[in-house]
Amino acid sequence: MTLRNDVAGTAGTDSAALVTIGHSLVATYNWTFLLSQSLMPVACDLLLGYMFYRSALVPRILPVIAFIGAPLLLASDIAVFFGAYSQVSPIAVLAALPVAVFELSLGIWLIVKGFKSTPLTTDHTPTRHDHPATQTTEQP
Repeated sequence: MTLRNDVAGTAGTDSAALVTIGHSLVATYNWTFLLSQSLMPVACDLLLGYMFYRSALVPRILPVIAFIGAPLLLASDIAVFFGAYSQVSPIAVLAALPVAVFELSLGIWLIVKGFKSTPLTTDHTPTRHDHPATQTTEQP
């Protein structure tokens, strides 16, 4: 819009150059969206899913959804990279759906229920005997 409104009407502008600049800006926007909003959730959900699966702080179904959704979204992103279909096609939306379900349900679960009670989250008040520096060895 800025190129069309501010520059296109001035004398001596090259309209072909403006079209090229406009196409490059749109391509930059599309690739930035693909890398930041579509590829980064793959890494984040795999890490979160692994952490929550190992720690059992949330129900096991939530990390399993992440483990299913992240590779599916990665495969979809690779297909978009190679031009198999567009970013806004129904296939891309369906591939992103499990990731969206995981992230939404994880947020709702943590707001409503919180973490499960595990040894990681139980209140443990340290005593004098818990810290190795305070332990003394008895001499005979």
